[in-house]
Amino acid sequence: MSKVIIDKRRSSERLQQLRIEHQDLDEVISRLSLDPYVDQVMLRRLKKRKLMLKDMIARFESDRIPDLNA
Repeated sequence: MSKVIIDKRRSSERLQQLRIEHQDLDEVISRLSLDPYVDQVMLRRLKKRKLMLKDMIARFESDRIPDLNA
């Protein structure tokens, strides 16, 4: 199997993992936001992690789009 195919497969798997983690964090944040006694620092950290994941997903998706000049 060629290196390009393996790299694309790994990239697709990693992208899927990031999407799942992002969705899971979204659900956790939604539930925790309903709790008036939730640790706000922890909630803020989870939100930052979720944003970081969103940026990583966007980068992976952008890298998968071929350049038009190629």
